[in-house]
Formats: sequence, C-alpha cells, structure tokens
Amino acid sequence: MAGMPSIAVTGSSGLIGSALVLALRAEGNRVVRLVRHEPSRPDEARWDPSGRAQELTAAAIDGCDAVVHLAGAGVGDRRWTAHYKRVLRDSRVLGTAAIAAAIASLDTPPRTLVCGSAIGWYGDTADRAVDETAPRGSGFLADLAVEWEESARPAEAAGVRTVFARTGLVVARGGGAWGRLFPIFRAGLGGRLGDGRQYWSAISLRDEVAALRFLLDEAHGLSGPVNLTGPEPVTNREVTRVMGRVLRRPAVFAVPAPVLKVALGEFSEDVLGSQRVLPRRLLDAGFTFEHPTVEDAVRAALG
Repeated sequence: MAGMPSIAVTGSSGLIGSALVLALRAEGNRVVRLVRHEPSRPDEARWDPSGRAQELTAAAIDGCDAVVHLAGAGVGDRRWTAHYKRVLRDSRVLGTAAIAAAIASLDTPPRTLVCGSAIGWYGDTADRAVDETAPRGSGFLADLAVEWEESARPAEAAGVRTVFARTGLVVARGGGAWGRLFPIFRAGLGGRLGDGRQYWSAISLRDEVAALRFLLDEAHGLSGPVNLTGPEPVTNREVTRVMGRVLRRPAVFAVPAPVLKVALGEFSEDVLGSQRVLPRRLLDAGFTFEHPTVEDAVRAALG
C-alpha cells in the first residue's frame, strides 16, 4: 500500500478491526489504534466518539494518511430494547460524526476515510438481487444505516475521499453472528431459521479484510457506497445444508419464526428478513474474491 504508511483505525479490537490491523501491519503500514481509554501502548491514541472533545480526536488522526472507522455496538449482541436501539444508533452516528468533524477540522486531513456501514441500508429485498444503485430500504436497520452514512458528510465536504463499506454477514469463528452458529452446528443442533427462504449475503473474514485494503488503495478510485458481500448470496436453507455438510453433522432442526420472535424480539425481523446483495462495484473495480461461495467461506473460517 505505497503512499499510505499511516492509517488510523477505530474498532480495532473487534472481529474485523483486529484482523485488519494485523494485515495492514504485515504490509508495512504504521497503524494508529484509536481507543476510548487512556492509551497504554505506543500504537494507541485516544479519541472521543461522543464528539464532545473534537480536538482530542483531531489530534489522534493528525498526520494520518487514511482513517478506517469500524467502531459500533454489536447489532445482535442484545435484545433490541428502546435503550439498546439508542446505543446502536449513538455508537455509529455520533462516532462517525466525531470522526468526520475531526477530519474536516484539520489543515491537512487524511486523504481517505473508509467508513463502516451495513447492507441493512437496503432493508428486506426478498428474492430481488440489489447492488449499490438500489434505493434505501425501510425499518430500523435501514434508517440507522442511512443516518450512519449521512453523519460522515463533513469529511466528504472537506474533499476527503469517503467510502461506505456496506458489510454483510462476516463468516468467522471468532465473533459476529456466524461465530455463534459454529458451536450450535457442531453440536448437531443446527437448522434453518423460519422457513429458510430468506437470502443471506455473506463474506469471509479474509475477503472482508482484503476488500477494506482494496478500498484504501487510492488507485482504485472508489468512493461512496461499496457492498462488501460475497458474489453468490444464498438462502438460509442452503446455508444450513452447507454447515451440516462441512461440519459433518445433521442439520435437521428448525427454529420456527414465532419462536425467534419471542426469543429475539424486534431483532428477529432482521434474522428472518431477506437480503440478496451483490458486490457490483467491487467486482467492476477488479476485486477478486478468495472465497466466492458460502461453502468456501465456511471452510476458510474452519482453517
């Protein structure tokens, strides 16, 4: 990644962020991990995701060539109470606004901002395949993603190349929604969710990290929304078959939609919803997936 020796990363302790930091360092980049606590390591710098101390965040990213902003509370970590929905919103919208305002305040801002986003922007697409040209969807996650991206506008207005990485389901053992699936299927308790006809748009962790590095590279010239999903979305029923086949376990159980709604509350609408999202702009820019299918991604996650 010539010409980009210094990259600031928020959310660097998360599933994607920690893997990205390792990959960037392996390429010889200097990585500044933005943290909310007092720095305890030489590679850490403190920032304020609430936006109340803009000068703190500005100082943390001053001199960096790029910023990758991945911080945000986990969507599936807790039941969606009114309080937790506020946590989800504030952790994304306020944090992104703080980063964007700090970038805009610098005399020499970073050249690139890669801002995390989500395919929730499209809402429930049923069996209709969508790419970055599709209109916004409806529902809590769609509204959240729209507000999330809009909060980065100050950076765009300052002339910073801003990319919105609309990520799908990341296939990994170490965290995220898929990380919870592996032990269930290993125990022989896996099965489809609801009727299983809903589409899942997934991406392996290695491809997610490679795609973020691809977006950082100015030579590709990408800005605006870019879908980070595998090129072959499949139904939950097919995911169930793949998990059973790869793990060599029966996958005959099914969780009926009413049970999911009782267990998960409003979040069940996201689990049962269908998102058939294609990475059109990545493919058109020449990105090559190492794990193009869900089975490839599952096998990669198992190492």
